[in-house]
Amino acid sequence: MSQLFFRQTTVYEEFQTPLSLFELHQQIREELEVAFPESYWVVAEIAQITPDRRKGHCYLTLVDKGDDARQMLAQARATIWSARFSMLSRFFEDKTGQPLKAGLKILFQASVKFHELYGLSLDIHNIDPNYTIGDLARQRQETLKRLEAEGLLTANKELELEEVPQRLAVISSATAAGYQDFIHQLQHNAFGYTFHTMLFPATVQGNEAPASVNKAMALIARYKYRFDAIVIIRGGGSQTDLSCFDNYSIAAAIGNAPLPVLTGIGHERDESIADLVAHTRLKTPTAVANFLIDRFRSAEEYTEGLYDSIRMFTAQQLKITDDSLERVRLRISNSTKDFLSEGRELLETLSRGLVLKPKAYLDGQKHTVSDFERDIRANTKDLLHTRERHLSELAVCVEGKAQRYLHMKEHELNTLNHCLETEVKESIKQTEISFTKQSDKLVFAAARKLQNDAHRLKLIETSIEANNPEKLLLRGYTLTLINGRIIKSIAQVQDGDVVETRIKDGTIHSIVVNKDTHDTK
Repeated sequence: MSQLFFRQTTVYEEFQTPLSLFELHQQIREELEVAFPESYWVVAEIAQITPDRRKGHCYLTLVDKGDDARQMLAQARATIWSARFSMLSRFFEDKTGQPLKAGLKILFQASVKFHELYGLSLDIHNIDPNYTIGDLARQRQETLKRLEAEGLLTANKELELEEVPQRLAVISSATAAGYQDFIHQLQHNAFGYTFHTMLFPATVQGNEAPASVNKAMALIARYKYRFDAIVIIRGGGSQTDLSCFDNYSIAAAIGNAPLPVLTGIGHERDESIADLVAHTRLKTPTAVANFLIDRFRSAEEYTEGLYDSIRMFTAQQLKITDDSLERVRLRISNSTKDFLSEGRELLETLSRGLVLKPKAYLDGQKHTVSDFERDIRANTKDLLHTRERHLSELAVCVEGKAQRYLHMKEHELNTLNHCLETEVKESIKQTEISFTKQSDKLVFAAARKLQNDAHRLKLIETSIEANNPEKLLLRGYTLTLINGRIIKSIAQVQDGDVVETRIKDGTIHSIVVNKDTHDTK
């Protein structure tokens, strides 16, 4: 230890008299003024900016991160004195649409200054806004390319927006005029449509906007089943106020949102990256409200058209059914008449046949007997002469038997004719009765079917009219809903749930703080 001290003492003795810190800083200042006598154009990013409202100066912290945003290569303090700050800041904002703020890259002209008390700093004399404009455009394109590469540029547009988006999660400042206009437009629409909105307060301009909006989006995602769509709105303002919606984190939150996002955050000529990523981009909060009302109106007109089509189709079907039944009735009636006519003709044909056949048979028998008699007389004249008596007796006997036989056959034929005639008449009568019953049964069944259908339609119509919620509300009843569904059991709600109570002249939103269960046994 003593040797080390001795060596240090020896080295110290070789140097001249030591300088004070102030003297050292004076030499550094003089050397810097000689080494950097002029001003220089420098590119840097604003890490921090602090305007002095009282004196009018502006103090900045500048950094250089190189190509890696996580690594800091250099840092310096800078000052814009009041004589220049008012002019430079106003000129910069007019050209870029952005105020001087943290996160912007700027190209500025500055001189190097060193103060004995405050150290090294830069005095800024001029700022070129064209460099910042180009850098902002580059950042915008890089953000768009990143969103496209991650599949977020069109992800929200691919979500299906409800035909009637009624439950809305609104992200806006509670005191913004745009939010008040939006609510007023929805509540006082000319068609009497009802919207259910829930505000998720957020800062919608400035550097705090990205974190605030993302927080609101995350909260909505937790309760996504309660809403049909997300609405992001803000009031009027300058292009400067819109710059926060070019932030990647807001655009990514919209791209990852589980519900369609509608934006009304800009003016007619403004289109932020958030607008490009959203499902539907509209100009203003009032335009968003009008879009929702128009969507309701389109759905209502479509429903009315369907109702008219159903009513017309039902009338046509009833007319077609009536015509079909009439054709069936006429066809059955004509078929019955044709069948009875054919039966009568067949019966007459059979009757004529039964009458003529016995006579022809008898005539044939008489001719045969006559022929035999002539032959016998011609061929056996001698035999007849000798046996005339015998033959006479035989002839008498034969004639008697023939008469009895013919009489018996005629009686059988008459009996058969009567039976056939009776059976045919009975068959025709039964057939006629059967067809008459079938015709009456069809007519009665068709009439009863039409009567039952008409009665059933009347009952359905009466039931629908009696259960119309609007009439129940007018009679003093209320409807309690959660997430747009009627609460039928206490098990459907939990502590902290937001429920809606509809009465005849409005809607009451409540939060469940306690549940009392009643024994229903």
